[in-house]
Order: sequence, then structure tokens, then C-alpha cells
Amino acid sequence: MGHMSSAPSPQEIARDACWLAQALDPAAGMVRLVAMNREAYRAASFLDDRLLQMPVDAQIVPWPDVENAVAGELRRDARWIFHIGHVGSTLLSRLLGELDGVLAVREPRLLRDLALSPPEVRQRYIAPVAKLMSRTFADSEIACVKATSFASEIAAQLVPPGERALFMYATPRNYVASILAGENSLQELRILAGGRAQRANARDIYVPAQNDADHAAAAWATEMAALEGAAETMADRQVAWADFDQMLRGMEAELTRVAAFFGFTADADRVQSLAAGPLMGRYSKALEYEYSAGVRQELIAESSERFAREIDGALAMLHTAAEKSPLLARALERAEES
Repeated sequence: MGHMSSAPSPQEIARDACWLAQALDPAAGMVRLVAMNREAYRAASFLDDRLLQMPVDAQIVPWPDVENAVAGELRRDARWIFHIGHVGSTLLSRLLGELDGVLAVREPRLLRDLALSPPEVRQRYIAPVAKLMSRTFADSEIACVKATSFASEIAAQLVPPGERALFMYATPRNYVASILAGENSLQELRILAGGRAQRANARDIYVPAQNDADHAAAAWATEMAALEGAAETMADRQVAWADFDQMLRGMEAELTRVAAFFGFTADADRVQSLAAGPLMGRYSKALEYEYSAGVRQELIAESSERFAREIDGALAMLHTAAEKSPLLARALERAEES
């Protein structure tokens, strides 16, 4: 990945996953392509602009060039992971990426750029995205794309008919407790609160938030309603759901289930070693930090005790809001079943 090159040819763009369509400037109609190899995909927690903190070969090209490059009969069979944020999607993506024949693609900024665009602008760009995201380094390899949480809003436009998506979540109680347990997640919660409120209100979900626990519950409601809404419109696609804490209680079985759902080759020994392996004890967003299922449980338990009153209040508020929102009612029902 050393030397800087010129912009890739259409053949080079179409051929494999070497040129990641990393970001899109919808107003200018320009796309940023970043040169990647297998190891670069594997190493990157996120393919957003944090990728640019390292020296990379990035080329800015007009969108029509990329669109024309993938105009032919290309694969559109990427598997997709959508999630509500802070529910282990990075960990699952890393684990799946360790299976033979899986290329894990984590949070390319382009999906976020599309999700944040007005619908009429997005329409100009969305059609070739499934092809761009399905490129791998070998015919036998399958891409597994994890989107940014609010890209759930456009899940139905990203996943072609017949293809497969996994929706990841946690129960509202565990979600709220885990957000309250972390300084970074609280900061993010406050930054995103305004945009989330608009998205919730657009679905007629009103959660009058007074404190951080309320805001976390409102965030859960917003992101879960986006998933439930997507699932509703994706009847001609295969959708599976996973509760992260349930997954952690039996990672081997859950990894086997998800791999089978996605059609990945996962031999039992490999799955077993991954489910008991080093990735399970690291913080998947930054592997240098220790973090495990046990640590998550402890943090949730501690936070649940410390903020018991606020959390109970926030969950009561969700149930009240659900009386006026069938989508939110369905989300709560799903979480209670799990």
C-alpha cells in the first residue's frame, strides 16, 4: 500500500475489493476511493475517516466513473449487518472476518454519507452501492458489510431482493445501562440526541427525555424503530435478528447460527476456537484494550444498580410511548422475548 498511484481504471475498480468506495460527497458528485488489501480490511475497526489517520493511497474520482465501472453484471451478494450501536456489531464482524472466505467490511463512510443525504439526492447514488460493497479478492470470498447504526434507515435500499441481513440489538435495559456506564458513549449520546429526536418524531415516536437515561432509552427507541421499519419493508429479503447479550452467553452456537444464515463455511473447530479466542477478550473497536463478556456484564450490573431509578423511569417512558407507536411496541415485544 506504499506508493501513491493514479486513479484506478474502470477494470481495476470492478475487479476486486482493492479500491474501497470509502466516502461520497453527494453535492459535488465525487467519491473517495482508498486502496486496500485483505490485511487492511482486517485491521481497520472502521472504514470512516479514522482510516485516513494512516498513510493511505486515496483517489478522488467523479461518481459517474465509478458507476460506469460497475455497470456490468457484477455480484450483489454482500451480507449485511445493521445494528442499534454499542451492541457488539464490531466484535461479530471481526469474528466473521476470521472465517475462511469472508471479507469483513466495517462501516465505510459512504453508507453514512448516503444515509445523511436527502432522499432525492440519495436516489442518484444508491443503485450501484450493493455491487461496490460486494467486491472481494476472490470469487470464493463473500463480503460481510457492517453499516453505521443510523444507516439502518436505508437498509431496505442497500440490500437487494433475495439477499441477507442481520439486525443486532440489546434489550432496552441492557442498552441504557451500558450507555450510562461509559464516558464516550454518553458524550456520543448527547451529540446525537437532536438528530435522533427528529428521526423518532418522523415515525411518530415521542420520548420526552429529561436525563441521560431517558436520552439513552430514546436512542434505543429510534434505532430499534429504524430496524423494525426496515424489516417491515424487506419481506423479499432474508432478515435474522440477534440480541448481543444472548449471543455472548452462547457465542459458539450463535456464531454457528449467523454463519449458517449468511451461508459462510464455518467448520466447528474454527468456530469453537474463535468463540473462546483472543478477540473475545479485547475491546473490538480498539484491540489494545481488554474487554470481555464478563466485563460488559459487570458494567451493566453496576450501572443498573447505580442508576436504577433513572433506568426504571426511562423504560416506563418507552412503554408509554409505545402505546402510540406500533413499531416501538413491536421492538419492545422483541426485546422482551429475547
